[in-house]
Amino acid sequence: MLIRTTLALAVSLSALNAQAADLSRVAAAFGNTVLSIYPDGRSQKIWLHPDGSWNGVGRNGVLLNGRWSTKGDKVCLRQSHPPTLPFSYCTGFPADPHIGVTWSSHDFVGRPIELTVVKGLVEAQNPPPVQAR
Repeated sequence: MLIRTTLALAVSLSALNAQAADLSRVAAAFGNTVLSIYPDGRSQKIWLHPDGSWNGVGRNGVLLNGRWSTKGDKVCLRQSHPPTLPFSYCTGFPADPHIGVTWSSHDFVGRPIELTVVKGLVEAQNPPPVQAR
């Protein structure tokens, strides 16, 4: 019984350490904006939250949200609103993330984008109108 308990505790601690390492990789994004700039000059803003959720504003002004996770050196986003195909978009995240870090990547259809971590929660340039219910 003691061996099983010790083994279960070791597995739990290992999972917590992996989760903490995942959080430390993206911690610079918490409370800040991950800005994606497309070749046409338009941008998308994403805000990652420590609880694994994210929200943002797409290039066309549409409000977005979903869940994020890490896989190795990549951050993966799964969008739930507006509904999309059931897959996650994964992109590399810098090994030394900090405010102002910039890196190149591709969006989910392969278009080149430049990403940067911008200090603070940068608002949408043209927020969509609030619809009455």
